[in-house]
Amino acid sequence: MISPDGEPPTLRQVTDALEAMHPLEWAQSWDAVGLVCGDPSVPVRRVHFAVDPVEAVVEEAIAAGADLLVTHHPLLLRPVNSIAATTFKGGVLHRAIRSGLAIYVAHTNADAGAPGVSDALARVLDLDDLVPLDPLPGHPELGIGRVGNLTVPERLGDFADRVAQALLETEQGVRVAGDADAMVQRVAVCGGSGDSLFDQVRASGADVYVTADLRHHPASEARERAGFEDGRPYLVDVAHWASEWPWLAGCADRLVVALAALGRTVVAHVSTTRTDPWTLRVPSRGE
Repeated sequence: MISPDGEPPTLRQVTDALEAMHPLEWAQSWDAVGLVCGDPSVPVRRVHFAVDPVEAVVEEAIAAGADLLVTHHPLLLRPVNSIAATTFKGGVLHRAIRSGLAIYVAHTNADAGAPGVSDALARVLDLDDLVPLDPLPGHPELGIGRVGNLTVPERLGDFADRVAQALLETEQGVRVAGDADAMVQRVAVCGGSGDSLFDQVRASGADVYVTADLRHHPASEARERAGFEDGRPYLVDVAHWASEWPWLAGCADRLVVALAALGRTVVAHVSTTRTDPWTLRVPSRGE
């Protein structure tokens, strides 16, 4: 992903372009988005995109010669008392700063975007007629999650296979709650943790809900309630990292185009380093 020939942008120009796509005011009040470290006046020639600002990704970005690492997840979401290099987050920051690598975060403001994180997830599943699952106040086209339709109905088991084929491989794979032979067409999705949105999913009329990090009690209660109604929504649970990764390439492309319009050149690269924390799955007895 390379823009036409031109001068490199400054870091400020890059962050301005990112914030034009995903304004900081779209972020949730608890979130920590924007520039984490870096001098806004320095030139940026290479931008590295990843879901998580972990040590392996920082090292990957440095090895690639990147000047800026754009991540979806914040490095400093919760307050810390020290960023000493002897702490794991401080170590990441010190390594980045010593290497001249700026770090920028687009989190819930990217979740709300159109296109955004859930929009990208919906599109890799070939959903049409997308609308927000939980719209932002005053912005009916923006919001958390997406609801859309498959072109034709399909078995829940076949749809789960569609999800597995569309997302990068993880040890978790894809978990399903519901009858594999049930037919589904209207689909709600939420990249990342989505078990706080069951009321919105039911209101959307979705046959199935694709999200990540479904906990036992919310999932169990959702299925019990569905049993008293028409059995819907069925649940498809995927790895958090895998559900958000599809957003990266689109954001990288849009950044290159936006800067090219200013006559500025950047090279953008999307990390394929798997930062999902789970590394091994042991089959259950009898599986």
